Amino acid sequence: MPEFLSVPEPPASPSALRRALRRVRDGVALDVTEASVLLAARGEALDELLSAASRVRDAGLVDAGRPGVVTYSRNVFIPLTRLCRDRCHYCTFATVPHRLPAAFLERDEVLEIARAGAAAGCKEALFTLGDRPEDRWPAAREWLDARGYDSTLDYVRASAIAVLEETGLLPHLNPGVLSWAELTRLKPVAVSMGMMLETTATRLWSEPGGPHYGSPDKEPAVRLRAITDAGRVGVPYTTGILIGIGENRTERAESIFAIRSAARAHGHIQEVIIQNFRAKPDTAMANDPDADLDDLAATIAVSRIVLGPKMRVQAPPNLVGEEFALMLRAGIDDWGGVSPVTADHVSPERPWPAIDELATQTAAAGFTMRERLTAYPKYVLAGSPWIDTRLHAHVAALADPETGLANASAVVTGRPWQEPDGGFESTGRIDLNTSIDAEGRTEDRRGDFDSVYGDWDELRSELAAHQQAAPERLDSDVRAGLALAASDPAALLDPAHEAAAMAVLTADGAALEELTRLADVLRADVVGEEVSYVVNRNINFSNVCYVGCRFCAFAQRERDADAFRLSLDEVAARAVEAAQDGATEVCMQGGIDPQLPITFYADLVRAVKAAVPDMHVHAFSPMEIVSAASKAGVSIEEWLTELRDAGLGSIPGTAAEILDDEVRWVLTKGKLPAAQWLEVVGTAHRLGIPSSSTMMYGHVDEPRHWLGHLRTLAALQDETGGFTEFVPLPFVHHNAPIYLAGLARPGPTTRDNLAVHAFARLALHGRIDHIQCSWVKLGDDLSARILQGGADDMGGTLMEETISRMAGSENGSARTVTELSAIAATAGRPVRQRSTTYREPVSRLVPAERTGLRLLPLTSV
Repeated sequence: MPEFLSVPEPPASPSALRRALRRVRDGVALDVTEASVLLAARGEALDELLSAASRVRDAGLVDAGRPGVVTYSRNVFIPLTRLCRDRCHYCTFATVPHRLPAAFLERDEVLEIARAGAAAGCKEALFTLGDRPEDRWPAAREWLDARGYDSTLDYVRASAIAVLEETGLLPHLNPGVLSWAELTRLKPVAVSMGMMLETTATRLWSEPGGPHYGSPDKEPAVRLRAITDAGRVGVPYTTGILIGIGENRTERAESIFAIRSAARAHGHIQEVIIQNFRAKPDTAMANDPDADLDDLAATIAVSRIVLGPKMRVQAPPNLVGEEFALMLRAGIDDWGGVSPVTADHVSPERPWPAIDELATQTAAAGFTMRERLTAYPKYVLAGSPWIDTRLHAHVAALADPETGLANASAVVTGRPWQEPDGGFESTGRIDLNTSIDAEGRTEDRRGDFDSVYGDWDELRSELAAHQQAAPERLDSDVRAGLALAASDPAALLDPAHEAAAMAVLTADGAALEELTRLADVLRADVVGEEVSYVVNRNINFSNVCYVGCRFCAFAQRERDADAFRLSLDEVAARAVEAAQDGATEVCMQGGIDPQLPITFYADLVRAVKAAVPDMHVHAFSPMEIVSAASKAGVSIEEWLTELRDAGLGSIPGTAAEILDDEVRWVLTKGKLPAAQWLEVVGTAHRLGIPSSSTMMYGHVDEPRHWLGHLRTLAALQDETGGFTEFVPLPFVHHNAPIYLAGLARPGPTTRDNLAVHAFARLALHGRIDHIQCSWVKLGDDLSARILQGGADDMGGTLMEETISRMAGSENGSARTVTELSAIAATAGRPVRQRSTTYREPVSRLVPAERTGLRLLPLTSV
């Protein structure tokens, strides 16, 4: 590697090393500088460092219930393709098409490897491949096209399913950098996934001659985003660092701390590999020196101390020579995947040690070696949300139910991957829709509050890094904003008028009164005096959800006291009741319930339409749509087309929260990114499925985010014209996890509520005609005030409302038409009943005659 890439770093002074070691002895948390100093430890200092790391590791094993146990995974290595769009200067795995018999292994070749592994007692199929080779190599694109695959990842998914069904091996996927959507799509076929971070040293990627120069997928920020997205999706994930490729000690320490930050935020990193560079022939770095094994030991020890006792730390046993004991002294507790069948195709010149020999070496150091599965025991025993429902049976067949390790006597054989189609019976607290008002929720938080949302302290730090002081509100900006609101209100969203827009959005006193007056005048001009409402019924068909949105008090684990799931018959019966009470719409949403069959969503629509043929079905948030499409392995367009053809009339524009990922990832953890929300909603609009639009505000957001959110909605509306209304949703804080953890505000103020509704009326003028106030969140009195300041719609009668009530809303679950009329009367306005889309005439619906449809119970796995 060119000498200029090396960034000299002064040697650690003896006094700095003594101070850092003393902090380790005292159990004080290290910072990056201290960790960097400890990486230089040698001689007696290294011995002391290794002893400290061993103690941390041993404490973690005791806490995990397996003292003295070092694990490994018996696997086969499946090199699905050795083509790659990247150009890493040390890699011999990636090659060029003319050196391969074919661009990819054929399905039969994949299964031949997997069957050999199953026969040898392996339990893991390690899929390793280059990043998106079709982007660089025409041969890869042609191979995929000839076999009907749109992408390498489509073929990965299909191959993983084949391995599960034909052999029973558990796939671990290493396909490189993945987006949130791609991770979501692959999770149902993979027990775990992984990708090495390698380094956070950007210069090794950005500077000519660097080991990652010319490799788009090796940009550290891109890799960190993919690692973090894996946590948001809830994937048990393997990552690690590669040492000796030109990084200095500080850069190496920063890489360790970056992994720790991701692990704390999401809890998904199941192991960290500390891998040493070994020079390979026929590469650009063939003449570079191998990473020193004492350097490797010091890095393992520092990683162990920084990452803590609960993290599993691994060193590949075929890259450490005979220094097995040294690696164990340094604090590893896992040897990684070891294959009795296949070579290490990434380092083929370094064969795996025999498993018996590795066990002997491990025993000589005082440890017992035990086989694990590709997912570590913590995730195996937890099941959902980490392991997809369709993989539960596969994992259970190979796992020891007590320890979560591998069951040595398990028979490795293929099992069906697709769950049976059909309905299921109602279970759990199915009367929550009515009892929530009389009895409330059982507990103020779900049972896994301390773990499901990630590390609150890490989240607090992330939030602080993004917060900005409110801009100074100048009188001249307020005057300019109000003048613009009067003359050209839609121009408030123009970035050229940002100061004026922010001034009126944060206005108070007389300026706020003028803003609401202008909004009310505009409302009268656009939609007239009547306040509209829809007679509808909310039907939440399940509140079982493991996504872990930090604002949501609705979601429950299956075993929680308030959890429920409704059968198709129960939903249809509620739709009939709604029609008999005058409803023209049912609004159906639920948790991301892992037990729901992929047929459930379309069957739900069909069940309602069969029961009440003319009922408008307004159902499924973008999060539900993207999750179901991913689980089914089809595109969003295909999924929405099926729902539309089943009778879906429109979708709610919920799951938007704030369409700014800076806020979104603090607020929601695992919910779809903003770009994905826009893709789902835009696709629905293009298919002729309209939607509402929403914004939830008053939590960890700031007024600048409100402005950005409205700009984003306006841009999509300009493109599709599919939004029917805009619904500002004030954050209900009482039982929201992020509020209980002390991070969120207690909802928006009255000023905020008045300003947001008025500003939305003005800024969305010409794009979205209807501005709705949510009586269930605002209450009757404030709703009446907002109807005097730009809003023209009160939403629906609801008949039942569980989501806000579980969060602690004190405004009930239903309003009669008479009660809605009273709210409008307080505002001095008449009312009119509308349809869901504001366009069709409304009339009383007649339910169909009952057919007596019976459904099979859902098979439990």
